[in-house]
Amino acid sequence: MLLETLLPLGKVDPGLRAPEMPLDLHSIAADARLLEEIGYDGFVVEETKDDPFILLALAAQATRTLKLGTSVAIAFPRSPTVIAMSAWTLQKLSRGRFTLGLGTQVKAHIERRFGMPWTPAGPWMREYVRAVRAVWDCWQNGTPLDVKGPHYNINLMVPLFNPGPIEHPAIPIHVAAVNLVMCQVAGEVAEGIRPHPVCTPSYIEKIMLPAVRSGAVKARRSLDRFQVCMKPLVATAANEAELAPKVRDVRARIAFYASTPQYRAAFDHIGLGDLADRLKLLSRAQRWEEMPQHINDEVLHTFATIATYDTIGRKLCERYGGVVTNCEFSIAVKNDADRERLRQLASDMQSEGVARARRTILGTAA
Repeated sequence: MLLETLLPLGKVDPGLRAPEMPLDLHSIAADARLLEEIGYDGFVVEETKDDPFILLALAAQATRTLKLGTSVAIAFPRSPTVIAMSAWTLQKLSRGRFTLGLGTQVKAHIERRFGMPWTPAGPWMREYVRAVRAVWDCWQNGTPLDVKGPHYNINLMVPLFNPGPIEHPAIPIHVAAVNLVMCQVAGEVAEGIRPHPVCTPSYIEKIMLPAVRSGAVKARRSLDRFQVCMKPLVATAANEAELAPKVRDVRARIAFYASTPQYRAAFDHIGLGDLADRLKLLSRAQRWEEMPQHINDEVLHTFATIATYDTIGRKLCERYGGVVTNCEFSIAVKNDADRERLRQLASDMQSEGVARARRTILGTAA
């Protein structure tokens, strides 16, 4: 698998709990160089507490070969022209190493955190991606800008605001997805999907990828280079004693995700709809600390990969090697021994290759 990571190294999504390690903005350049030296394929940034485009600019300036991407940037609060400019600038700065990962966010956040009206996400994202590409086409090829749709009418581009052609104009776009509609949209207009961490390999293979293929057929697009980029739920540590609190935290994350209606389909797929219903009621009552106890060991291991450092790489490959081209994973690096351990883990995971996943994406797996 191709290997990428968030920063800080060893970061996991906290879900219900505060993050164990805050991101140090001043360490971005050094950590990005470390990833490049170790041999990582990429560094990605999710939009939570910091502007992802600023973080990636710091990494782009400090590296030469490391691929860079958003995983994801929230699309709808920004106009397509605004996000087109951010991506164009990063592509120039990185000399062609940037991938634009876009996410929708849920209705409550769009309306109540960003203060915008909501419309169904699938058609909105389809139009959004096409609008971004139209802006890029205008800048690169001089194509008249003429976007007309239910969400956007974009037809003005004067020389003062036209950055003009760049050396690497083919910027891949990935779309965060869980449900069928967004998977089909990704197949129609994107170069990859970023499944949510609760998407099991079975859900990706049997539910998501058929929808991607349906979208690609509809749009007459090839999936030969389509990517599936996964941020797995992981609990790992150097030894069993240090692993215990990691397992506690991953239980909390699963409980938090199960309570979110937008992820219900991934739980329904394996017969856990009733669990999702119970946790949704607890979350509405803000009984957060009661929620993890509803995640028994069977559910825990269904969603999370749990192992010490000596076996975690192999377990991730076994679990995701047949459906994922890009995997997000790292461990904290506090000393030279940690650095060498991460280097070996990266080497082990990248030796898996993407041939099996490519066959699954195309629907040709035996």
